Amino acid sequence: MASQDTPEPGTPIIKWRFPPIHPEGRKYVLIAGVIALVSLFVWSYITWPLVFLTLGVAAFFRDPERATPQGEGLLVSPADGLVTMIQRVPVPRELAGEGALGDAPMVRVSIFMSVFDVHVNRTPITGEVRQLVYVSGKFLNADLDKASEENERQYFVVEDRHGLRVGFTQIAGLVARRIVGFVKPGDMVVAGQRVGLIRFGSRVDVFLPEGYAPAVALGQRAVAGETVIARLGGEPVKGVIQ
Repeated sequence: MASQDTPEPGTPIIKWRFPPIHPEGRKYVLIAGVIALVSLFVWSYITWPLVFLTLGVAAFFRDPERATPQGEGLLVSPADGLVTMIQRVPVPRELAGEGALGDAPMVRVSIFMSVFDVHVNRTPITGEVRQLVYVSGKFLNADLDKASEENERQYFVVEDRHGLRVGFTQIAGLVARRIVGFVKPGDMVVAGQRVGLIRFGSRVDVFLPEGYAPAVALGQRAVAGETVIARLGGEPVKGVIQ
């Protein structure tokens, strides 16, 4: 007879483990590690700072598993970070038009990722990648509103089986120098699936479809693939839309 602390046969057991490093970041961890090792024989007084730098690079590129909420009428966060802006704004020209999000203003939720956040980005909904547009640009502080129009960025439009289209944008930040994509137009993606990453500090904007209300507040921390940022027919958090 099983003891009170013994789970029944077939019961799933979830255990904590160190998050793996995303393959995109392994070469940077290796480079930092090799430099730290070489310094041990050449400039030993900087070895420990370089070791901590290596650990920091490894932490930056960590890629934890996420448990994505299931259900109709939910949009999940595409990024880890701080919700810094919730505004009704004109749709960027890269996402405008009948083939994308249309031309009417939409509520934009902006999530700022510091260098301490996970930088792997995920799709808010399940569907087909209908549009993917990369724009080269500047590297202003991603926390600034004008970064959405001037910085290096990449636009996504994902359409679900009901024809609902959700647009979101990866925006490179002050020290970021490259946006890396994992999908292409025509790919089918599942809500919470990894679609790209941005190196070293950045922002993601999500444009909410008509009828979807923000489910997050300014200053709230979001978790990519887990936090519900908007609900169909829901009531927005009071006072968050500017």
